[in-house]
Amino acid sequence: MGSAFSGGDELEAARLLLTRLGVTPEQLLAVQSTPRVVPTFDEYIERVSEAVTAGTGRVYGTYWNRVREVWGSRRLNEPTPLEIRQLAERMKDQLVVRRNSRGGRTAAEHLISSLRCLYSYAEADGLIAEFNNPAKRVPKPRRLASTRRALSERQLASINEVAATTGNDPELDALILRLHIETACRRGGGLALRRADLDMEQCMVQLHEKGETVRWQPVSLTLATQLAGHSDDRGGGKPTDRLLRYRNGRPITSRRHDHLWQRLGRHLPWVATQQVSTHWLRHTTLTWVERSFGYAVARAFAGHNGRSDAGTTSTYVRADVYEVARALAALTGESHPLLSAAVGVRGVNTQGLIGPSTRDGT
Repeated sequence: MGSAFSGGDELEAARLLLTRLGVTPEQLLAVQSTPRVVPTFDEYIERVSEAVTAGTGRVYGTYWNRVREVWGSRRLNEPTPLEIRQLAERMKDQLVVRRNSRGGRTAAEHLISSLRCLYSYAEADGLIAEFNNPAKRVPKPRRLASTRRALSERQLASINEVAATTGNDPELDALILRLHIETACRRGGGLALRRADLDMEQCMVQLHEKGETVRWQPVSLTLATQLAGHSDDRGGGKPTDRLLRYRNGRPITSRRHDHLWQRLGRHLPWVATQQVSTHWLRHTTLTWVERSFGYAVARAFAGHNGRSDAGTTSTYVRADVYEVARALAALTGESHPLLSAAVGVRGVNTQGLIGPSTRDGT
């Protein structure tokens, strides 16, 4: 019986198969004189750590260190999917149980994600084939719904009052809270803020956040003035130096946020019980903006621009910075330079979410 394909059809079918596999004819002809030596986890984690962003290194560093403790001398192509799953389960069992622990699911998820990141570089380097990537064949634990939620106006007022009247630097703590309430920025965005990121004329700050995203966010004149004054009093000598600083001139770190919420928890027991953190302020502001101005404005206010942040419809209902400024004006009860005098803040609640008790930073 003859072939069902002609010679040309067979060649075309072969080309189509190679294209789908991502293989070129030249790769089939190329003969590697000596096989590449697959590095150990100790060797390769060291190299990948120098290639990833600082944020990725902070998230995955702990888990890569754990992998090095267990498999440091083994080569990347040795562990099986079963071994990766077993390591994830061991990490869950060894997790220190805290009040906000969720059964170690996050630890297991981050371990698998850190290995997927590592193996993606190994694939790109040609050290392993995609179909031999063991981390891809290990499913991550299903992520539980977040326990974070929006705070009530009364709760927010209590937090601001305690922060501004207790501690060794209430002025700094009140400024931190106002920054995060007004901009809904993440903790990293506030920590990365520089004097060069402050536009006093337009009352905007440039936020540098996760995923190396950069965006300009409107702020009130009150907050812009407070940030500028803080920088003049405590700032470094260069515009690119970090803006938020202690009285001695050192830039703050994430520890300031930790100590702030620990202190708030001592004065407000519900803060400690529910494990309230800076990210709850982001939930609070974005919930208020969504309820008052709709989903598109809330999405723009949050700085969500990626495809994974929302459905296709968001492409057609995207809000601009002027709508964000209008929402901010309603939030703070202050007008904003981006709004024309004709538009102003007509028809919005000028009392705002922050309220008069915190407009002066107290």
